[in-house]
Amino acid sequence: MPNAIVATNLTKTYDVKVRDPGIKGALAALVRPRYRQVRAVDSVSFAIERGDAVAFLGPNGAGKTTTLKMLTGLLFPSAGRAEVAEHDPWTGGNPFRRRIAFVLGNKQQLLWDLPAEESFRLNRAIYGVSLADYTTRRAELVELLVLGELIDKPVRQLSLGERMKCELAAALLHQPEVLFLDEPTLGLDLDAQQTIRTFLGEYRRRHGATILLTSHYMADVTALASRVLIINRGRLLHDGELSELVTRIAPIKRIELVLSEPVPRARLEEYGTVAHYAPPRATLEVPRETATAASTRLLTDLAVADLSIQDPPIEEVIRIAFGETEQDAGAEAEAPRADVRRAPP
Repeated sequence: MPNAIVATNLTKTYDVKVRDPGIKGALAALVRPRYRQVRAVDSVSFAIERGDAVAFLGPNGAGKTTTLKMLTGLLFPSAGRAEVAEHDPWTGGNPFRRRIAFVLGNKQQLLWDLPAEESFRLNRAIYGVSLADYTTRRAELVELLVLGELIDKPVRQLSLGERMKCELAAALLHQPEVLFLDEPTLGLDLDAQQTIRTFLGEYRRRHGATILLTSHYMADVTALASRVLIINRGRLLHDGELSELVTRIAPIKRIELVLSEPVPRARLEEYGTVAHYAPPRATLEVPRETATAASTRLLTDLAVADLSIQDPPIEEVIRIAFGETEQDAGAEAEAPRADVRRAPP
């Protein structure tokens, strides 16, 4: 299947002025400014097939949003190239923009004092959507997002979750092929988050849309994507299935136990590392390859009312991954770097 998104060695650098402390430093910065080069994105490459949903993960400041802004044509790269929906994002013009949508959880496009319906009609005019297509798509989005009468209320009267649903509807009226979603559930309550996830999954299923998603909520990731990209300090550090990441970074399984009879903690330690013990419940951590054998021994030796084998929570896996990359980046940062000013394009 053809790729919907291809990024090849995408790089974005910024020149940051260096200023020494004090008045002397301020004057020197005016007369003889010095700069150091900061790489927000450093030679990032990946490809996403049409119809796939991929999570783009990393800590704050890792380069996620900068990458998305380059792929949507909002930022020019310092180096590298990209192709999205068969277009160059920076020269594709309106034909390119009609094939993508970029939704940011902390930004809004809806007109604050007017009903969302007015923003819908404005987007219809901007994207040149026919009245027949607009009517059909609007009805579908209202149904999937359970908007009801919300679209007739002034946006300022809507809750955050209601506004986010209307934002998504407005962004998808032109039925884009590629969706870039930057924290779409940011700040929403649990019910609103689940509504957004269910909608995005159903929209992708109906229209074969490609999704590239950033989120700090792991429930978004596990609900919508099986493949993850991990970026930190501008560098792409992992590209693969979510299950592969769990296996590589957390090579353990957790055995959750409910005991029918009390057992001393020391006895449980014969079977694995006791991560949690609050009788009658206990959690053991064992090497992934011995999980089945350890479970069999537990069922044979102890009075077990219930037993389940689970992977570590995905939040913990991601936290471990970020911790490893911070250490790697810290080691690299020990080498001195010269202050440079980028040559004008």
